[in-house]
Amino acid sequence: MTQHAKDWSKSSWLNFPALQQPNWPDLDEHRAVLQSISQLPPLVFAGEIRNLKKKLAQAATGDAFLLQGGDCAEDFQHCTAPSIRESLKVILQMAIVLTYAGGKPVIKVGRIAGQYAKPRSADTEIVNGIEIPSYRGDMVNSPEARLEERRPDPQRLLKGYFLAAATMNIMRAFTRGGYAALHRVDAWNQEFVKSTPMGQSYERLGKHIADAINFMQVVGIDTDTPQFNQAEFFTSHEALLLGYEEALTRQDSTTGDWYDCSAHMLWIGDRTRQLDGAHVEFFRGVLNPLGMKVGPKHDIDEIKRIITRLNPDNEAGRMTLITRFGADKVAQYLPQLAQEMKKEGLQVVWSCDPMHGNTYTAETGHKTRNFSYILQEIRSFFEIHWAEGTVPGGVHFELTGENVTECTGGGRNILDEHLQRNYQTNCDPRLNAEQSLELAFQIAEMIRS
Repeated sequence: MTQHAKDWSKSSWLNFPALQQPNWPDLDEHRAVLQSISQLPPLVFAGEIRNLKKKLAQAATGDAFLLQGGDCAEDFQHCTAPSIRESLKVILQMAIVLTYAGGKPVIKVGRIAGQYAKPRSADTEIVNGIEIPSYRGDMVNSPEARLEERRPDPQRLLKGYFLAAATMNIMRAFTRGGYAALHRVDAWNQEFVKSTPMGQSYERLGKHIADAINFMQVVGIDTDTPQFNQAEFFTSHEALLLGYEEALTRQDSTTGDWYDCSAHMLWIGDRTRQLDGAHVEFFRGVLNPLGMKVGPKHDIDEIKRIITRLNPDNEAGRMTLITRFGADKVAQYLPQLAQEMKKEGLQVVWSCDPMHGNTYTAETGHKTRNFSYILQEIRSFFEIHWAEGTVPGGVHFELTGENVTECTGGGRNILDEHLQRNYQTNCDPRLNAEQSLELAFQIAEMIRS
């Protein structure tokens, strides 16, 4: 066992205050469900986790780029092969644009196969004059605004495990069974995107890739290899429900180290990263790559102490700082944060979440985000890191492959009054495939700069 984790156990978090945990009405049932999950197979494996950490170490130095994206909160009802395929498609599309046009290896990490829980600002809300528990994600309760549907149900934890396993299964099939082969880049272009300027740019890029592969085959280079026919894809989610995470934490038989095998990468939220809190205590003992969201209300000294506690050996690839300031605040907060991390010599992957800081409520009542502000924050993120001599190492999006109208702007110039056309999210608004692809081309230009 590593030195820093000698006084740690996978249940030591129980001795610390745990925020954002549901008020389970039947604690005995909750314990029984977690016991069942602890006996089930892991969703990912230690070797895969270590592989991702090595790749993230390259992103920290600018030798690779992290693309992390997916649903705000996964929906049990959308755990279907077509839905998973569409989400995978858009990430593969973005990755191929960033790799080919940006000229850098891309680490593909989905917010998928476990992103079933969400933090909330309050335990309850008032609906039609009645106080009911807040929706905390499908692994806890239902989005339906009825008291009986909002009661936290431990059986949803078990259902979440099995749906995450099903998602992992179909994703492994897609990424390793030929669907993700480079000669299929045209097949990743969604029908509703093809006729747009971004879709047409992607088609031209796909033609260049096809020509390059054909040339290699003509000159005798073997393209029948995993690099051409498979995609390496990793999973991640916010490790919010600590009982569930503990149940899937396993000791690697080859090293004796502990890994949370619910996902390859885990992140800790802006609301749960207390230095003396249960989440930090749990995280410090598992050796997965860790992300940490950092918003405008952060304290730099506390951030440094948390990083030191989670990564005392300053291991490259262990920590990713996911900044979420908003287009109007990134210039106020990011420079000093970057300066302090650099001064302390802390090895981190710098990633930009341009979604959460740019949320507003439209006149129609829909929560939304504007494409222009999302792009503006990304540009500022790159420019600030270049100015500070630090490395802009990745981006973190909430997106979907579906033709939703949840974020305004972009090539089709979705307006506030258009949001109701196909607004599907139960939580935060997501970029659709066309908007995601447009961002990928813009980011590729920044990476090459």
